[in-house]
Amino acid sequence: MSTVEQRSRFKSQSTGVAVMPQVNLLPPEVRAARGLRVLKRWLLLVLALVVVLSAMGFAGSLLIKSAAEDDLAQAQTETSRLELEQQKYAEVPQVLNEVQAVTSARQLGMSTEVQWKSYLGAITAVLPSGVSIDSLAFTGATPMAPVAPTANPLNAPSVGQIQFTARSQSVPDTAALIDALDSIPGFADAFVSSTTVTSNTALTYYTVAATVQVTSAAYDHRFAAAEGTK
Repeated sequence: MSTVEQRSRFKSQSTGVAVMPQVNLLPPEVRAARGLRVLKRWLLLVLALVVVLSAMGFAGSLLIKSAAEDDLAQAQTETSRLELEQQKYAEVPQVLNEVQAVTSARQLGMSTEVQWKSYLGAITAVLPSGVSIDSLAFTGATPMAPVAPTANPLNAPSVGQIQFTARSQSVPDTAALIDALDSIPGFADAFVSSTTVTSNTALTYYTVAATVQVTSAAYDHRFAAAEGTK
């Protein structure tokens, strides 16, 4: 019994399955040719897979490029539209600057505004009975120039001064007049500089020369208040 038959029989006894001996009688050249054909088929499959993947990648890049070009075209169209809209409102900044300039000029020009009608009424209201105003003048700050400092160092800071003369039919109570003037908001440091008597055959009266300081509380600020609430 040959060695091959012994091994075959041994395997048959151990597994219980009859195993027939096999011998490859093909020449090595044939086996090599078959292996080469199999390798070529695998290479062709790999090459085809690479070509397919490359084509898919190229197609994807074309799609991405097309989408990017569409986005760029839309952005350019939107930019052109916005530029046209901007041209429509090109004058708006200029108009706003002009409005701001006018507003600033009005605020500056009216920064020293005083409602003199109401103050004249207040002065008349607090004058003692039988006293009337003969003349009244105001000197003070302007939007372009500050007020000159007062000659009296005891006076509080002010923005102007009222000089007036009043006529009284009786001896004037200067202390009461000073207190009355100082009680008006925006007025301070009233001062009676002189009192003279005028007498003739027709009548006798007293002339009082007085001054009163006008403080910044007298400023109306009506335009600044209105514009600040916008």
